[in-house]
Amino acid sequence: MALESVLGPPGDTPRPAAASEGVWRTGFRRLASDRGAVIALILLLCIVLCAVLAPFYASHIAHTDPFHSNIDGEIEIDGQTVAVIQASTEGLGLGQTPIGPTWHAAYFLGADNQGRDIAARILYGARYSLGIASAATLICLVLGGLLGVVAGFFGGLIDLVLSRILDVLWAFPVYLLAISLSIVLISKGIEIGPFTLEAGSLLLPIVIIGVIFVPYVARPIRAQVLTLRRSDFVLAAIGFGVPSHRILLRDILPNVSTTLIVFVPLMMALNMLTESALSFLSIGVQEPDASWGTIIQDGLALLYTRPLVALAPGLAIAVSVLALNVFGDALRDALDPRSKLKIGTS
Repeated sequence: MALESVLGPPGDTPRPAAASEGVWRTGFRRLASDRGAVIALILLLCIVLCAVLAPFYASHIAHTDPFHSNIDGEIEIDGQTVAVIQASTEGLGLGQTPIGPTWHAAYFLGADNQGRDIAARILYGARYSLGIASAATLICLVLGGLLGVVAGFFGGLIDLVLSRILDVLWAFPVYLLAISLSIVLISKGIEIGPFTLEAGSLLLPIVIIGVIFVPYVARPIRAQVLTLRRSDFVLAAIGFGVPSHRILLRDILPNVSTTLIVFVPLMMALNMLTESALSFLSIGVQEPDASWGTIIQDGLALLYTRPLVALAPGLAIAVSVLALNVFGDALRDALDPRSKLKIGTS
């Protein structure tokens, strides 16, 4: 009777056990059930959509060019013609003050000291800030992942040399190293054989930011590969004479891929902050291009009269970085195999 209750009635074919969910499907299910992660992802998609629609907003809604000075310009608000740059009404009435927020299509958030539409510049700034952060993240993950895998898997002299190089980069304060490289390279450019990056090129801050954060990715990857290198399935593959490149492609890379994906939003947040800091110091994105950091720098002189010029891009940076960190933490928990044990013991 007990045996029949386990195996079923006689004549029934045994049903195969339900296939366990894969890592990616399980991770996606956990991520979709995290309300904070979903809200952060929706917020990030909205920011990306606003950045993509920046040219449409500038040309069809605001009807302005956010990259050219408009000091003598005028706009019409509620049937009245208003100068973009107005005479100051504070103190002795000396100097000039740009128009404040109109809450209309044109100059929705006001103008800067050059008469440029702040709302349009913030949307364009999102394109540069997100674009530079994304490209720098890609460079960082590729270089960091490659160095970490090579150092951890092959070990020996290769590991020693690569680890010392990473230690040297790790020893420098991040912003000090970024500022030093930016001052030298942005003023002179880079020329390595047939490859030339001219001074002021957007590729320079991308390369600089991507390189300085390589140790942040390479060191954890190296530690994970060292652990995998001692695992039974890798040792068995080595014992059977499987070539190293096949072990790397079939055993090592699939196991570190989740870690690299978790690094994407977290590194994007760091890279965005670094790009904004460099652009704020005028050694990142150069005129006539604009990023959130350069807009904050433009708004410093207007902090007491038109504080929204500096506060609006600062708020955009804060919201973007917060959303990236929230989504990154949720992604790490979703793809972490140990989270299942934590849930089961809670």
